[in-house]
Amino acid sequence: MADPHAPEILLDEEAVRATVETLAERIAPEIDDETIAVCLLTGGIWFAADLTRALARQGRMVGFDALWLASYGDGKTSRGTIEERAGLQRDVAGKTVLILDDVFDTGLSLKRAVEIIQTKGATRVVTCVFASKPWPEPRALEPDFVGWQAPARYLVGYGLDSAGRMRGLPGIAALD
Repeated sequence: MADPHAPEILLDEEAVRATVETLAERIAPEIDDETIAVCLLTGGIWFAADLTRALARQGRMVGFDALWLASYGDGKTSRGTIEERAGLQRDVAGKTVLILDDVFDTGLSLKRAVEIIQTKGATRVVTCVFASKPWPEPRALEPDFVGWQAPARYLVGYGLDSAGRMRGLPGIAALD
C-alpha cells in the first residue's frame, strides 16, 4: 500500500537531467568562458553543479562562485526580506555573470542577487532558474532562462527543502 503522506513526484530524475541539458544548450551560445556562474545558496547548489557540468559538455568552461542569500529560513513562506549570509569570493567586475537558482517564486532573492552583482561591476547579468512558480503579483524581474514551469505547490527535492530536509531527492516532488 502506498504511503498517503509520501511526496507526489512531479519530475523524476531523468526529467530533471533532460531539463538541465536543454538549459545548457540554450545558455551556452549566450555566454563565454570568462562568464562567472554564481550559485544562490543553499538550494541552488544541486542545479548549479549539474548545469555547470552540462555547460562544460557544451564547450563552456565557466568560472564558479556562490552567494548565500536567505529569505525562508525553515518556514514555508518567505519572510519578505533577504538576508545576505555570505558574499562573492571572485571579482566579477567587467564580466558576464550567470546567476543560478533552484526556484523562482517571490523573486526577492534573484532581484537582490542581481543588485549585488551589478554593484560589484559586472557588465552583464544573466539569470537562470530551474523552476518558476506562478505568483499572484507582478515581480520586479523575470529570469532570462527557466527550465520548468512549476505548479503553485510546496516543492521538495533537487535542492528544494522542507525545513532543511528532502533537498537530496533526485527529482522534484510536491509535499502538500
